[in-house]
Amino acid sequence: MRLLLTSLVCVTLALPVVAKPALRDVAEIDDALMAVAIADELRKDCDGISARMLRALSRLEGLKGRARDLGYTKEEVKAYVTSDAEKQRMRAKATAWLAKQGVDPTDSVGFCAFGRDQIKAKTAIGSLLR
Repeated sequence: MRLLLTSLVCVTLALPVVAKPALRDVAEIDDALMAVAIADELRKDCDGISARMLRALSRLEGLKGRARDLGYTKEEVKAYVTSDAEKQRMRAKATAWLAKQGVDPTDSVGFCAFGRDQIKAKTAIGSLLR
């Protein structure tokens, strides 16, 4: 029994430790959070577009749960979503993504038209708005 236990400990210690990537590098989390952030800006900036708040809150809770399923702690998730540096990075990421879609978020008319198109197309962004 002692030999088995010693062997098990040795094998366990020999396994490589795999570090988790930063949450910003987990595309399914980061991209979904970007969609929520863009939807939030659309609801704030555009008359006639409002948020589906329960759906948005549910999506955020789902993302937190998914991050936990991937092995991230509550503290790691909180640090990711409250970090000023991460908020700036997300803003830059969203602006770059919008530019690839041909949208300038500083052009209210175009930005709001984009929001209405997202609602009609029932995209990840549009599903959070009405």
